[in-house]
Amino acid sequence: MSIGLIALLDDVAALSKVAAASLDDVGAQAAKAGAKAAGVVIDDAAVTPRYVVGFSADRELPIVWRIAKGSVRNKLLFLLPIALALGAFAPWAITPLLMLGGCYLSFEGAEKIYEKLVPHAEHADEDASVPPTTDAALLEEQRVASAVKTDFILSAEIMAITLAGLPDGSIWTKAVVMAIVAVGITAVVYGAVALIVKADDVGVALARRGEGALAAFGRGLVRVMPHFLRVLAVVGTAAMVWVGGGILVHGLAGYGLDGVEHVIHESSLTVANLAPGIGGLLGWFVTALGSGLVGLIVGFALIPIVGRVIAPAWKAVRKG
Repeated sequence: MSIGLIALLDDVAALSKVAAASLDDVGAQAAKAGAKAAGVVIDDAAVTPRYVVGFSADRELPIVWRIAKGSVRNKLLFLLPIALALGAFAPWAITPLLMLGGCYLSFEGAEKIYEKLVPHAEHADEDASVPPTTDAALLEEQRVASAVKTDFILSAEIMAITLAGLPDGSIWTKAVVMAIVAVGITAVVYGAVALIVKADDVGVALARRGEGALAAFGRGLVRVMPHFLRVLAVVGTAAMVWVGGGILVHGLAGYGLDGVEHVIHESSLTVANLAPGIGGLLGWFVTALGSGLVGLIVGFALIPIVGRVIAPAWKAVRKG
C-alpha cells in the first residue's frame, strides 16, 4: 500500500511539474505575442479617449467600460474562433490577411498625416448615416457603437499578429494564449484610457482640495494633459505606420521578396555597431524607421485608391 502511495505521489509530482511548465510556456508565449502587438495597442489607446469627449464627467468611465466590454466580446466571441479556424484549416491565409491589415494600418496612419498637412473631407461621409442628435443617451449609444466598430478592426489585427507569432502546438494552447492576450491587452488599453480621461478631473480635485505641492501637482496635471493627448495621438499615428510597414516587410520576405527586409536589417546592424552601449536601442530605432518609411510609402499610395475607388464602392454597397 505504501509503495503504491509513493508511486501515486511521484505521478502527481510529475504531472504538477508538467502543468507548471505548460503554464510557464503559455505565459511566455502570451507575453511575447502581446509585445508584438504593442504598436496596435498604442494606437488603440490613442484613439479611444476621443469617444468620451463632450460627455459629463460621471459618464466617462461607464462609457469606457462599455467600450472595453465590447472589445472583449469582439476578441473572444468573434475573432478568436475565426483566428483558430484559419490556423487549423487555412494557415496559408494568415499572412495575406496580416498584410491586408498592414495596408490598413499604413493607410490610416498616412491619411492622418495627410489630413494634418492638407485638410480635406476624406472621412466626411463616413458617419453620414448617423444623424446628429442632442439626446445624450442616444449620442452615447452612437459613440459606443462607433468605438466598438473601430476596436473590431484593431482587435482583428492584434489577434492576427498574436496567432502569427505563436509556435506550432495544440489548438487548446493557442486558444488559451490568445484569450490571455485578448483580455490582458484589453485591460491594459482601457485601464490606460480610463486613467487618461479622468486625469484632468483628478488634477482639478487636487488643485481645489490639496495644499502646497499637492495642489501645484494638480494644476500641473490639468495643464499637461492636453499636450499629453496630442503627443499620444502623434505616437499612435507613428505606431500605426511603423507596425503596418513592418507587417508588410515581413510578409513580403515570407514570399521570397526579402530585399527590403535585408536592407533594413543590415542598416540596423551597422548603426548598432557604431555605439555598443546603446546599440540595441539604435538598431531597434533604425528597424522601426525603415518599417515606417515602407508604411508611409504604401499608405500614401493607397490614399487615392481608397478615396476614388474603394470608398465610393463601399458607399454604393451601403446605399444598396
